[in-house]
Amino acid sequence: MKATKYIIVAAAALSVVGCKVPSAATSNEPKPMPETFASNKDTINSASVKWRQFFTDPNLQQLIDVAIQNNQELNITLQEIEIAKNEVRIKKGAYLPSVGLRAGAGIEKVGRYTSQGAGDASTEIRPGEEVPDPLADFTIAAVANWEVDVWKKLRNSKKAQVQRYLSSVEGKNFVMTNLIAEVANSYYELIALDSQLEIVRQNIEIQKNGYEIVKVQKEAARATELAVQKFNAEVLKSQSLEYEILQQIKETENKINFLLGRYPQEITRTKTNIIDLAPALVNAGIPSQLLANRPDIKQAELELAASKLDVKVARAEFYPSFDISAAIGFQAFKPSYLFTLPESLLYNVVGDLVAPVVNRNAIKAEYANANARQVQALYNYERTILNAYVETANQLSNIGNLDKSFDLKTKQVAALTRSIDVSNDLFKSARADYLEVLLTQRDALEAKMELIETKKAQMNAVVNVYRDLGGGWK
Repeated sequence: MKATKYIIVAAAALSVVGCKVPSAATSNEPKPMPETFASNKDTINSASVKWRQFFTDPNLQQLIDVAIQNNQELNITLQEIEIAKNEVRIKKGAYLPSVGLRAGAGIEKVGRYTSQGAGDASTEIRPGEEVPDPLADFTIAAVANWEVDVWKKLRNSKKAQVQRYLSSVEGKNFVMTNLIAEVANSYYELIALDSQLEIVRQNIEIQKNGYEIVKVQKEAARATELAVQKFNAEVLKSQSLEYEILQQIKETENKINFLLGRYPQEITRTKTNIIDLAPALVNAGIPSQLLANRPDIKQAELELAASKLDVKVARAEFYPSFDISAAIGFQAFKPSYLFTLPESLLYNVVGDLVAPVVNRNAIKAEYANANARQVQALYNYERTILNAYVETANQLSNIGNLDKSFDLKTKQVAALTRSIDVSNDLFKSARADYLEVLLTQRDALEAKMELIETKKAQMNAVVNVYRDLGGGWK
């Protein structure tokens, strides 16, 4: 009872010494998000749609499946989750008693004219048998050490690591969301290049026909050599463009293969012209749903929670620590005596109470760092939310503007396509010169290529807004 009283008194005294703790840093809460995206007030959100239902093309689905299995970046992130899980186990073990088994043997020779040596020389183990000289020592014992988590320092440290483990899971989800979007965007880019290649080849045939006509006209003295060479140059230019597109197709295929974690091979894809593809319908919901759907926001939120726990852990370093150590086993100077009871029995229990009193600069510095990291995590959380809103708002606006642009470019292509026939007829009847024909063909080709680019941008915008809403990882 007296020993217990002394420990309580000592603890109280050390607590008084160690209780002067610097104040925690204060920080503002994140700014509230807007209630809606522009005029949209519908709570239906496409982020809840699973990616296999959002991307219905079976070829694209197969590519995404392979990417999820083989992508190196995603697999690296999965290993980070395993590391974080093991860190939780380490932190959990820190506040539990550690028990071990100790076995040892040694020998000691002390001077005879010392207090220990003189005592050993006159000690009889049995009548007529003195303590051996030199003296051996054999020990088998179970030992235990335990830091009593009075201030919840160890528990808070474990909780912080749990938050970081959950954060690593959200990090994996964020990588998966971006991976799916990148595969889909590259897939639509590949289809767009196929469509452009088809248009260029069609245009080459048109230009070759014009080239043949102007050669006939030259022979009939109705056209000059200049017109012939101009038509020939346009054919060569288009043929060169064909090979440029073929190279872009190869590079895009290899980009997809890289995302799928495999060596270059042909990508199986739909033969449908990209102009005929219909973008998926996207429902944006309301901004507050980003907090639940975006993995990067959830990851930043968990990192903020972990940093707050880190401050508590650093604060607990100012308070006394209470350690208990104990041992029980057998000890003797001769193996035959090792298990002789009660003579060879050993046991001990020791309690230590230690508080930082002098030179606490290192503890203060770590506490200041923990506070700074907490404020930093809050700013990162706020920035992540703001970035999520801006990304989504930009893509929603982009979808609306691309729809209008696509309608206008479709009309432009239709008008220029009709003008090709008109210019050819006029050229044949000598009512238009060859430059008008060439310019009309060139304008029509550029307009068709731009129309495909606009359509690809539409498809990509839908993919990107699905990603920005937090879709794809579920």
